[in-house]
Amino acid sequence: MQSPLFTDFYQLTMMSGYLEAGKDKQNSVFELFFRKIPQQGAFCLLSGLEPALEYLENLQFSDEELGYLGSLKMFNQAFLDQLKGFRFRGTVWAIPEGTVVMPHQPLLRIEASLPEAQLIESALLNMINFNTLIATKAARVVQAAGSDSQVLEFGLRRAQGPDGAMSASRAAFVGGCVATSNSLAGMRYGIPVRGTQAHSWIMSFGDELESFRAYAHRYPDSALLLVDTYDTLGSGVPNAIQVARELKERGHKLAGIRLDSGDLAQLSIAARHMLDEAGFPEVRIVASNDLDEFLVESLRAQGARIDTWGVGTQLVTSKQDPALGGVYKLVSIQEGDHWRPCMKISSNPGKATSPGVKQIHRGLADGQFVGDVIALASENAPQPGTSIHDPLYVTPPRQLEATHFEPLLEKVMENGRRTRPAPALTEIRQRGLDQLARLPVGCLRLQNPHLYPNGLSDELYELRRQLLTARA
Repeated sequence: MQSPLFTDFYQLTMMSGYLEAGKDKQNSVFELFFRKIPQQGAFCLLSGLEPALEYLENLQFSDEELGYLGSLKMFNQAFLDQLKGFRFRGTVWAIPEGTVVMPHQPLLRIEASLPEAQLIESALLNMINFNTLIATKAARVVQAAGSDSQVLEFGLRRAQGPDGAMSASRAAFVGGCVATSNSLAGMRYGIPVRGTQAHSWIMSFGDELESFRAYAHRYPDSALLLVDTYDTLGSGVPNAIQVARELKERGHKLAGIRLDSGDLAQLSIAARHMLDEAGFPEVRIVASNDLDEFLVESLRAQGARIDTWGVGTQLVTSKQDPALGGVYKLVSIQEGDHWRPCMKISSNPGKATSPGVKQIHRGLADGQFVGDVIALASENAPQPGTSIHDPLYVTPPRQLEATHFEPLLEKVMENGRRTRPAPALTEIRQRGLDQLARLPVGCLRLQNPHLYPNGLSDELYELRRQLLTARA
């Protein structure tokens, strides 16, 4: 995925066209943002920034890749020669990974020559869109599970290909999952790995109790037994209790049991009662079986006694809403000593963009987030009581009751090199948890959430109006 050919073909044809038109040295500013929050939610959790910066730092064309482009007979030699020394040498401003973000906010701002900025569009969108989608989905599941339980990511076998699986494991951890079943993600990203056993393990033995004993013998302090192969309450849980007794006699403890089918609410309540009656209140109950945030919330409302949720397919594919509609748009271009703000104007209001180089200011009161201002980067910081305007429609301005504002976009890359070391993934994950705790509680609702205030500053709103009027 580090190849510069990991891009849409028209990015390369436009690069060649810029050279032909004498625009290959022209400076530009592009911004990456999304228009709509997925899953009818009220927030997104930014993810994928650090992989994107790694991609930019290492971007160059190999002889093999240049040979392939030459074989297409679409590009002249001058362009191919230019690509030999290609490196990304631009400046990147970005919101820190793990930050709560809203529609129409520039998540990344790319300041570079037109060809450089053009080439990287597709790869950046691929990384930021998917990672943010999955981190957001994970955050929703974690919120639904509550602070008294854990969420594990179990999605490797159902993910969209190998890279989808790796990206999903990383993003799910950013979103608040505590561990993954993906061993390679554990090694590469330092994510804790967890696993139980498959039904095939149980069925490979003569009987269920024998299989439990064999597993507990091998893993006496971490055995988590799958109890639904034959009869969850009739044999699975009783056999697990028998093994728990045998482990206790040898000075060990059974870690837990896993429910993977049936009525998880009823079964977990009954299993908890059986375990407690047998003297094993510390044995955890893990549940899996096509879970998502809505089912987790429903099971909790039914009184389910589940300590750990294993979430797979619904999480790593974001099955309900499988794409984040992030876009990458030119917002300003240099013409001599002058910078011209650029704006896409569409008959579809949802596809119109806001012009100019921007900064986002997050308003706070008593440590909590109260609303965001999308402003021109040249503006002074907003003051308490500032007004915001809807990014798309003509509506009355809304006043933010914030005591102070904090800018979100930071310079993370200059001249193609990072301005600071990559943070640890655990640090990014903790940022996400802290951010969600500072959102208005209504924004965390799964159904009909509170809409977080987010809009344009007076100055940006006026610039947008002027450009719209000029084009009318």
